[in-house]
Amino acid sequence: MANSTPDQPASAHPRVGVLVVAYNAATTLVRTLDRLPADFRASVDHILLADDASQDDTYAVGMTYRESSDLPLTVVRHEMNLGYGGNQKAGYAWAMSHGLDVVVLLHGDGQYAPEVIGDLVQPLLDGKADAVFGSRMMTRGGALEGGMPLYKFVGNRILSTFQNSMTGLRLSEWHSGYRAYRVDALRDIPLESYTNDFDFDTEIILGLHAAGKTIAEVPIPTYYGDEICYVNGMQYARNVAADVVRYRAARIGFGHGSTGVDTSSYDLKPSAHSSHGRLLAWLSSAAPGSVLDVGCSDGAFGAQARALGHTVHGVDLVKHDGVGERLDDFHEANLNDGLPAEVGSGYQRIVAADVVEHVVDPANLLTQMRERLAPGGEILVSIPNFGHWYPRGRTAIGRFDYDTRGPLDQGHVRFFTRRSFERMVAECGLRIVERDVVGVPVDVVDRGASPGRLTQVLAGASAADRAAARAWPTLFGYQLLYRLAAA
Repeated sequence: MANSTPDQPASAHPRVGVLVVAYNAATTLVRTLDRLPADFRASVDHILLADDASQDDTYAVGMTYRESSDLPLTVVRHEMNLGYGGNQKAGYAWAMSHGLDVVVLLHGDGQYAPEVIGDLVQPLLDGKADAVFGSRMMTRGGALEGGMPLYKFVGNRILSTFQNSMTGLRLSEWHSGYRAYRVDALRDIPLESYTNDFDFDTEIILGLHAAGKTIAEVPIPTYYGDEICYVNGMQYARNVAADVVRYRAARIGFGHGSTGVDTSSYDLKPSAHSSHGRLLAWLSSAAPGSVLDVGCSDGAFGAQARALGHTVHGVDLVKHDGVGERLDDFHEANLNDGLPAEVGSGYQRIVAADVVEHVVDPANLLTQMRERLAPGGEILVSIPNFGHWYPRGRTAIGRFDYDTRGPLDQGHVRFFTRRSFERMVAECGLRIVERDVVGVPVDVVDRGASPGRLTQVLAGASAADRAAARAWPTLFGYQLLYRLAAA
């Protein structure tokens, strides 16, 4: 279960609907609908049977059933096959337009037991969840006893374990199609952007998780009968794996971003192998003195510098919460206009951690920092390396785009290789006292994921990447670091 609470309590008299998705279900549809329990029939507001352009008599069977049944049933037939995901999208749009509070997804082939539909709905009615999934894996041995083929069982377990590890969720099963949703939760996720294919069920989980919705599971019986499976297992596995990898990449910053000024605060990088860790190591080796933190964000880095005995002044575009308490002094200014006069001068150290790439004229900013140094003072700089293999590769294949973090951060307006940055340093009247390099912050992949073997794998990958960065810094160096002094 995801660790959040539903956005609002359940309404006093919620309207419950059922979306029955059907494709070539003429032989199973009547049995499936007949199995709906009497108490649920009495409480359900409406049922939509969505025939996805079946090649058999599914629509005719549904219409005949509607005429003879007391169920509040609407039957529609799509003229074109929308796909498994597309059929659901149309059904959920229908649920929203009809003012339903809860919608249950039921398959017309009878694979999921209609008898337990109330178990899925109840946590939603109680206000305990935003979505409830029926799981065949919660009862030990139940899936195999119910006829699930061994290869599907094994594949289900492997994929679910991988998906949990990449997202931090703890779902016993990601691949059940028996689900109930609060309609207001569906309104909060971009359903129309999701695939029309079978991995729609994975994308909707990711959307709910990203939106902070609560997902609960209830055990359901497993039944495999004479239904026809239209899922290409290998393609499905590739698609759902790719979905969670893209989701994970986006969560750690490697997703599509937009250009422009980014006013959000940046997280402190606590690792000793990170750019912040290396800059703090340089500060720890220096005698306590006055430090100007240029682009100080929320002051988390400056607080670490203060703990080393330095007096820290900060300047940034936005005054983030708590920055005044973390630093000795703070000034709000647009660095594109240079350093404000009120920050003064005579600093033993000026730190620009991942900053100069965010300003239009970095040479002017570096020059002004040099002018604010005390005699013998130093500028400590970290910059992303555009020569790193990742932006190089993206550019080489014509896929240049902004990410939300990293070398292609959406807030970057200037890009540097080692050669171009060092040329600018010399032009600004500065000399290099020391240079350093750090590798990819592999640890961010582990943030929010399930602990376990992934942590061990990432530790090994991080060590290998650091070795590569030291051996070939212009290609494997993720960030370049410099101690600079007046020439």
